[in-house]
Amino acid sequence: MTSNAPAARIRVLVVDDEPLARANILHLLRANPEVEVLGESDSANRAIEVIRKQKPDLVFLDVRMPEYDGFDILELLGAELPPAVIFVTAYDQYALKAFDAGALDYLLKPFNNARFACALDRAKERITHRRQASAKMDRLTIKSAGHVLFISVADIDWVEAADYYASLHVGGKTHLVRRSMNDLESDLDPARFCRIHRSTIVNLDRVRELRFDSDAEYELVLHDGTKLRLSRRYRKDLQARLGKSVDIKVPR
Repeated sequence: MTSNAPAARIRVLVVDDEPLARANILHLLRANPEVEVLGESDSANRAIEVIRKQKPDLVFLDVRMPEYDGFDILELLGAELPPAVIFVTAYDQYALKAFDAGALDYLLKPFNNARFACALDRAKERITHRRQASAKMDRLTIKSAGHVLFISVADIDWVEAADYYASLHVGGKTHLVRRSMNDLESDLDPARFCRIHRSTIVNLDRVRELRFDSDAEYELVLHDGTKLRLSRRYRKDLQARLGKSVDIKVPR
């Protein structure tokens, strides 16, 4: 029987404009049998192209790049963002912004082998969890005040980030679950749920229309009248997925 080990390897891309920095990361990655190195890039434009085409599981991404910085790359990728991104930089002032942008970890140069291994292990854990998660999660279990509540995923209207929790909006009620938005996004059925903002996931079945608000920004209107802001980063993917199933209204 043929082993399925190669299929489980973590596929990694290294993006950094410094040759020595790339060489160091590549050396550490190639020493790990669970990793498949897809390649390296010193160009932001080339990196975006490779990510879209090869869809790596993990990207080590420099913050400062000649064409775009690492945050620009994430915004341009939008919904095509890899499951795990680890920022690598010599500047500590971007750490908070990196985590806000959805980065899994922040490696500050120079880092030692142990720190690198820790970051890689975190990435493996997230990617393995995503691979093992069912494509369709039927329900969420919420523990609160001595009670256990089972929420049917199909009943969720939209999800909102709330510090270390996520708020599930279900038929006019709100339930808190201690899960990150990234984890929920990976577990929820992508055919039904779509991320529209770094702090918002919506059930596509609940969307009534897509329109401009008074500030010429896109917003979604749900069947119950709820209005949700649509981030530019996720706009193209959402419009492609909605197609002609909802109205697009522009104020006169």
